[in-house]
Amino acid sequence: MKKILLIEDNDDIRNNTAEILELSSYTVITAENGKEGVEKAIAHVPDLIICDIMMPVLDGYGVLHAIQRNEAIRNVPFIFLTAKTERSDFRKGMELGADDYITKPFSGTELLNAVDGRLKKVDLLKQEFSPGLEGLEQLLKLSDNKTALTALTEDRDVNKYKKKQLIYSEGNHPTRLYYVQKGKVKTYRTNDDGKELTTELFSAGDFLGYIALLEGTPYKDTAEALDEAELAIIPREEFTELINNNRIVAQKFIRLLAKNIVVREEQLLGLAYNSLRKKVADALILLENKYRNTADTDMPFAISISREGLAAIAGTATESLIRTLSDFRSEKLIEIREGNIVILNRKKLENLLN
Repeated sequence: MKKILLIEDNDDIRNNTAEILELSSYTVITAENGKEGVEKAIAHVPDLIICDIMMPVLDGYGVLHAIQRNEAIRNVPFIFLTAKTERSDFRKGMELGADDYITKPFSGTELLNAVDGRLKKVDLLKQEFSPGLEGLEQLLKLSDNKTALTALTEDRDVNKYKKKQLIYSEGNHPTRLYYVQKGKVKTYRTNDDGKELTTELFSAGDFLGYIALLEGTPYKDTAEALDEAELAIIPREEFTELINNNRIVAQKFIRLLAKNIVVREEQLLGLAYNSLRKKVADALILLENKYRNTADTDMPFAISISREGLAAIAGTATESLIRTLSDFRSEKLIEIREGNIVILNRKKLENLLN
């Protein structure tokens, strides 16, 4: 049963509102002023807070400010209950972080619709979303950000890139978020000797360029199309608006985008400590995991990639990679067909001893 904290100094309004909520199977905790309300919020950690603005001891704005400074309750949905309808008051409350308003006088239906709608959104935000555009659009719908939703779903620009064409370069400042609609993309870093190390691979449904946007720093790597690719362009302003629009949505979106960080760290550890054979095997498995067509699971995975490109993923010299591929071919782990690498025995590659 959901707990609702009701903070209201008017006895009649507080009692009537509490009765309506209790009849709808909510557990209601009441407080007569703002100070008492903050204390009860900390003590009970409610699922939702409904708070009047004009109150003695501590007004509604002070209550909201105090709650947002407390880690345990800062993300509890907050609805202002007020007779003040001036635009400036609405704007001030929303800027402080309120989730909704209910204006006095109100009907029981209006109250319950607002409460039910806000609680449903919180429950939806606890769900896992797909890591692609569909997941982002779900989050945008929950955030009530109609402008950003329209820009992303109806009017977004799509850039087309040829094989080996740069998408962005290390050291440049980000102006947009990229979403891969078609094709394959890699990011890489280059050392002082001009040697490349592939830092990440992207395919349809992936976002890229978001780390620099989140940090507000220049790109730390370069993005290049591995073959012909189509990328949707999301302006930095729209991305920033999404992040700033709703703190819960922002947390969820950042977590959604950061799902690959653990995998990336494991990849870097492997590059540092694995043997040459293990590095090449892991690079082949990484390519299959990223680019295998799920509709062709019964067929051996094949990919066209330059030996230099594969060496950059494996973190080794091209000559060493070629020798290792030759060994794998002799061991019937892979096959080379017209330049394409075909994985014949994925299980043995995965379990290759270091």
